[in-house]
Amino acid sequence: MLKALVAAALVALVAADGIPDFVVPGNCAKVANQDNFDLRRYAGRWYQVQIMDNAYQPYTRCIHSNYDYSDSDYGFKVTTAGFSPNNEYLRLQGKIYPTKDFPAAHMLIDFPTVFAAPYEVIETDYDSYACVYSCIDTDKYKSEFGFVFSRTPQNSASAISRCASVFRRNGVDFSLFNVVPHTAECVYRA
Repeated sequence: MLKALVAAALVALVAADGIPDFVVPGNCAKVANQDNFDLRRYAGRWYQVQIMDNAYQPYTRCIHSNYDYSDSDYGFKVTTAGFSPNNEYLRLQGKIYPTKDFPAAHMLIDFPTVFAAPYEVIETDYDSYACVYSCIDTDKYKSEFGFVFSRTPQNSASAISRCASVFRRNGVDFSLFNVVPHTAECVYRA
């Protein structure tokens, strides 16, 4: 049901405004999700170190998120922040949570200014890296996003290397990913 609603919204968007840049021909990769995913261990601070361009994220550098796990909500309250191309510090707050329709590692993104979308943890060791995929397809078009998360903003080469292998093994084109700059000017307040 949720996929049908999101697909209908995507079709309406395309019909109303033409095809946005992030909607491209093709179908989503059928990715494997992390087995025995532990939400409590996933909680905490994550830094986006390499991503597919994402029109829904207004930031281009210093991107970081805090995942605050809640037993009562069975999911995360998430604050994501970073700097825009105009050097403005921006912050978004929302929720990411599992649904009864999928395993725990296949969650739903629920932010006020974003289409509901899947959030699939393909692989994580909880301590240093997480490889996350988000994709919606309808007919012969897809809206595809990927994220390499690291627990630290620097020394993330091992996270990138590990996730590059994971994404390629799952049929996701890693050449579409771009480095997220984390410089001395970054401020981490999410």
